[in-house]
Amino acid sequence: MAKTPRYFITTAIDYPNSRPHIGTAFEKLGADVQARYRRMEGYDVHFLMGNDENTVKVARKAAELGKPPKEYCDDMARQFQDVWRALDISFDEFIQTSEPRHHAGCQKFIQKVYDAGYIYKGSYEGWYCDGCESFKTEKDLVNGNCPVHGTPAARRSEPCHYFALSKFQDKLIAFYEEYPDFIQPESRRNEVMTLVQTELRDVNITRLGQEWGIRVPFDPDFTIWVWFDALLNYITAIGYGGDEERFKKWWPAEMHVIGKDITRFHCALWPAMLMAAELDTPKRVFGHGFVYMKGEKISKTLGNIVEPMDIITKFSADAFRYYFLRECPFPGDGDFSWQRFEQLYNADLANNLGNLYSRVITLVTKNYGGHLEGTSVAKAGVIYTEVDTETTVKQVQEHFEACQYNQALERIWRQVLDPANQYADKKEPWKLVKTDLAAAKQVLHDLVEQLRIVSILLKPFLPRTGKTIYESFNFKQRWDEVRHEDVWVHPGLGEDLRILAELENGKVKPLFPRIA
Repeated sequence: MAKTPRYFITTAIDYPNSRPHIGTAFEKLGADVQARYRRMEGYDVHFLMGNDENTVKVARKAAELGKPPKEYCDDMARQFQDVWRALDISFDEFIQTSEPRHHAGCQKFIQKVYDAGYIYKGSYEGWYCDGCESFKTEKDLVNGNCPVHGTPAARRSEPCHYFALSKFQDKLIAFYEEYPDFIQPESRRNEVMTLVQTELRDVNITRLGQEWGIRVPFDPDFTIWVWFDALLNYITAIGYGGDEERFKKWWPAEMHVIGKDITRFHCALWPAMLMAAELDTPKRVFGHGFVYMKGEKISKTLGNIVEPMDIITKFSADAFRYYFLRECPFPGDGDFSWQRFEQLYNADLANNLGNLYSRVITLVTKNYGGHLEGTSVAKAGVIYTEVDTETTVKQVQEHFEACQYNQALERIWRQVLDPANQYADKKEPWKLVKTDLAAAKQVLHDLVEQLRIVSILLKPFLPRTGKTIYESFNFKQRWDEVRHEDVWVHPGLGEDLRILAELENGKVKPLFPRIA
């Protein structure tokens, strides 16, 4: 019996000094779509998310609120997970870096790297950004400010322990050459290659005088620098330092999904850390772009936050998911505005997809008692478009593999939904039912087949909408078992089609009520 392939995917862990914003959610959406796609492809998926809690800013925020740091972190972890569940993010595990399992794993790891001779004591002086909780070079700064947070860097001097990152220059370059797809997209790879070839320096990986954090086992006066600690969540969550069998099952990760601003940590520091500890490196790191508002990156520091719940509560999780996955290219940057949200929602969701669904359900219910008998089904997709459905599915799958979600959705709309609506406008079944019930029946059966195709293709993107459409009809295969190839492997219903959607006064609830 063939072994089920496994797929371990992660997102960056978030600072819980405030609630998540739409820029944070953009990352989680991209990873969620990939996880859902892999499950559809038959993979055993483990999708990890979490919060980055051993930070100065978190301890500060807790003190402002008069709470112990751990109590504050636990409450924020609950709030973060509530938002992710509302957005239908299908994570399998959520790690808090304040958990004992993470502390134990970090201490085991840093001790191993120290024993291997890659950590040494010294002192450090340089420019430091509180927001990033990392040191910056003169070249990194823009007019003395952190380029990410726009705040002035502070001069800082302290004794420390260094990780000998510079010793891994040749190994990292050889690694990138052997695995050219490790860093995605290509633009991020070029950036990291330049850094490693020209600016790879040893890294200060401890902090002195901090009460909140993980103690360095070989020098307890120090805590582990938050970045060295945070990167380790990817292995401590799956058992490193506590459950070696589970760790062996899932590591190495198939994909780390991160923001482009932290690519260097994940693509230079992280693989070097793993090499130092004689562990496998992840297979792929994908650095996604940012979401902007009027040209400004959305961030807590800039104060231009839009919370996901503002959109989810007013509209729906799938409306949120569609906008950011369709409008914001995952490998690049996107923009959010309420005006554009309304335009895209009405055009693509309410008018295109929603109207087709409502029309078909209403016509079959009103004119055929919700039951079409004795109707044959044409080969999926061929009657509407020059590109057959099998080709469309394969093209969509290629976009999934490259995390080009906006292009996948574009293809679904333009090669399946638009032709289906054009076919409906040409055949006018709402008129045809008055003159030729048999001919109208065939048209409606064909349109149901297109809705079946669309529901399957949308499963990773709009999980609730896809399920609602699919389960509105008596399709033979269970929704939970549907995979992409089922679009053409299990075409149609043959002799008997029934409406299963719940109706009120003969009408079905709109998928996406139009924004007036």
